Amino acid sequence: MRTEQEMMNLILDFAKTDDRILAAYLKGSRTNPNVPLDIYRDFDIMYVVTETYSFIHDTSWMKHFGTVMLMQEQDTDFGYGERFQIRSNYDESYSWLLLFDDGNRIDVGVETLAVMESGRNRNKLFLPLLDKVDCLPHLPPPTDEDFHIKKPSKKRFHGCCNEFFWSLCDVAKGIARDELPFAMTTYHTLSREMLEVMLDWYIGIGTNYTVSGGKLHKYLKKYLPSDFYTAYQNIYCDASYTSFWASIDTAIQLFRKAALLVAQDGGFAYPEQEEQAAKKYMQYIRSTLA
Repeated sequence: MRTEQEMMNLILDFAKTDDRILAAYLKGSRTNPNVPLDIYRDFDIMYVVTETYSFIHDTSWMKHFGTVMLMQEQDTDFGYGERFQIRSNYDESYSWLLLFDDGNRIDVGVETLAVMESGRNRNKLFLPLLDKVDCLPHLPPPTDEDFHIKKPSKKRFHGCCNEFFWSLCDVAKGIARDELPFAMTTYHTLSREMLEVMLDWYIGIGTNYTVSGGKLHKYLKKYLPSDFYTAYQNIYCDASYTSFWASIDTAIQLFRKAALLVAQDGGFAYPEQEEQAAKKYMQYIRSTLA
């Protein structure tokens, strides 16, 4: 694998020699002082350009960085462009995710000067690399504070609780009907997401809301007490319904434990009635399967 310095040299050399490029800046994990310094971090690069058309319609320029082994671009069906609803205005900005044969990865974008000035494609994780025309803003050093866990309002807290318990009722119904794809997907995309949001808020209490939980809550292990994280590991199950029910029980216990502390910190009332209603319904479902 090529070193970080070798990759940065390639990224800068390309910007210096291509007349279409006005400036370049680094985004993402390699600008973040709070992420692990490992070899798996992407190089998130944005080039400020005179126009995007030529980059999109002739991608031979990518060869400058090496042999692309796998690629996804903004207009790929089912890809990140569709997921984040950014499949438009390609004359203003466009991007590609590039995986090279040595294991390095560059997430590279091009944006016009007007888009850069609007700040649409950047946040506070921003590090200027090259500025040929003095167009880049002069910002403070990179920080991940845009992604710090936010203290919940009463409405957000109760909404999270409601969605957690309501979605678990749908999970139970899917199990009763032997619809494993529906039950498992509902559990992991709705119920588990609400549990992880609640765990993030619990982390926020202990850190005074000064840290990020990471993309898709990936730093739970870093910040949760060991007993919480052990319980969290046990919310994952295999495809057997016996294991599934046990994981649901663990998820409810962990959610309650975290939510009571979040409620106490925020001065909220924990929705005991909603928890008991969901548990009563799930117990009814289980009794029909006995």
